[in-house]
Amino acid sequence: MAERKTTEDLLLSRGASRARRFGSLAGEGTLLLITSLSVFAVLFIFYFIAKDALPFFQLQGFREFFTSTRWYPSGDPASFGTAAIFVGTGLVTLGAVLVAVPLGITAAICMSDILRFEVRQMVKPVIEVLAAIPSVAYGFFALVIFAPLLQERGGNLLSTALWVTGIPVAALGTWIIGSLISIRVPERHRRWTKIGSWVVLGLVSLAILSMIGGWLSGLVIESGTNALNVSIILGIMAVPTVVSVSEDALQAVGRDLREGSYALGSTRAETLLKVVMPAAASGIVAAVILGVMRAVGETMVVWMASGNAAQIPEPFFNFLEPVRTLTATIAGDMGEADHVTGSARYSVLFAMALSLLAISFISNLVSERFSARIRRQRG
Repeated sequence: MAERKTTEDLLLSRGASRARRFGSLAGEGTLLLITSLSVFAVLFIFYFIAKDALPFFQLQGFREFFTSTRWYPSGDPASFGTAAIFVGTGLVTLGAVLVAVPLGITAAICMSDILRFEVRQMVKPVIEVLAAIPSVAYGFFALVIFAPLLQERGGNLLSTALWVTGIPVAALGTWIIGSLISIRVPERHRRWTKIGSWVVLGLVSLAILSMIGGWLSGLVIESGTNALNVSIILGIMAVPTVVSVSEDALQAVGRDLREGSYALGSTRAETLLKVVMPAAASGIVAAVILGVMRAVGETMVVWMASGNAAQIPEPFFNFLEPVRTLTATIAGDMGEADHVTGSARYSVLFAMALSLLAISFISNLVSERFSARIRRQRG
């Protein structure tokens, strides 16, 4: 009787073990399927866009698309050169990065390691509110308010913006560099060296800001709908992304590394530059890539306030000229091209969309490789 119960218990335990393994496999399979849906969605998007983009390359070839600056899709004969559009996209993205990355990383550093917790709790929601504003509202502001200001008082406006953004950045840089200089002198002279470095660096920074601000105040802007307008607005739109991701990366470093650095005699500037930022480098790089992608993929602002001129600015990095971007061209011309589905004018828009997808995909791959290299070096 005891042997029968033992055998029954053994059979039940085997059945329960099989059921447990089956449930585990079913759960893992379900999770794998859910995870794979995003991959399938991306592959489907690539296939759908490439299917309509390849006929254009078969008819027109790659050379005209990437090298010609003549964009006359409704001309006779039509021209589909997008070199100027790619240049406009790159110029606007570069301007947005120059605005968003320094401000975003500086703000993230201040919130994670400099500002008090109570102040950070008030500042961070205000910055994140910028991400909740619809892009069409930004575009309306850029077209109706910011463009006339740039055209009428552009020089004074840029000079004021330089002082507003330059003074905090210069103050932070002065504090960090002065602290680094002071640690290289004997202890008895460190305090006065630090104060002297701050004074000298502050005066130099003010002199540089005064020189650049004087030049900007005399600048004349002929049209307010230009690359500069769009770059500034896109930079402001990308700031919340850069700040949020960078600040999370800096906070993830943890207090133990900071306290260990302080225990070894490092100053706050040394800890910030040599411990915290290298440890959070992969997250900061990811924040920059996300900010760039935010600028590249924006449509409404560039469509409304860039001027939509398919031309290469002269000189090349002249942000005061109207430009045209890939996203604005796709959004603006798709309605006119719908009635000629299958034609070159229709397919060229999908070729642009495929180029945008390729740029985003390559950028993400580069960021992943860079982040993996940093993790290996830290490991």
